[in-house]
Amino acid sequence: MFNDRSTPLSLLKTRRSGKPRELVAPGPGREQLLEMIGIASRTPDHGKLFPWRFVIVPDEARDGLAAELGAIVMAEKEGAGPRDVEAAEQFARQAPALVVLLSTPTPGHKIPVWEQELSAGAVAMNLLHAAHAMGFAGSWITGWAAYSDAVRDLFGKAGERIAGFVFIGTPERALEERPRPLLSEIVQFWRTGYGQDA
Repeated sequence: MFNDRSTPLSLLKTRRSGKPRELVAPGPGREQLLEMIGIASRTPDHGKLFPWRFVIVPDEARDGLAAELGAIVMAEKEGAGPRDVEAAEQFARQAPALVVLLSTPTPGHKIPVWEQELSAGAVAMNLLHAAHAMGFAGSWITGWAAYSDAVRDLFGKAGERIAGFVFIGTPERALEERPRPLLSEIVQFWRTGYGQDA
């Protein structure tokens, strides 16, 4: 059964991403969104550094974000035109809720930056699980905007990186299952050969 949230295991087994453009109202309210983020922050974090943070883009700020992204894509993409601007604006307006996740590592700390960045990825996954557990679907997206310093500067500062844009809403149609790897393809028992008994 798809989207089965009847038990913790069934919830984990049925979570999958929805396409941001296909996530519609109703979306999570402010308190629900904050609860999801609280759940997401309960993630492995070696050193208790909290090397990540969240920026919620509320409905009333979406048009402003769309305009900013449109201007940035025109400035940064060679040969950009109206279609690129339109795509950037549509990106900003997808789904009822948008959370920008920033990776905020502490350089020079005894905890390697790589481990701090892995923690940011774990936070994103926890946010998607929390959304699913509360009856919504989410989508963790990067794309050109995640790698643009100008876009990053809308939400953070130098030294931080956009780990992803997390869109949350209600799927407008049933989510389809995607191909998953066979355990025999991804599991190895050490020193016994690849995929045996998996």
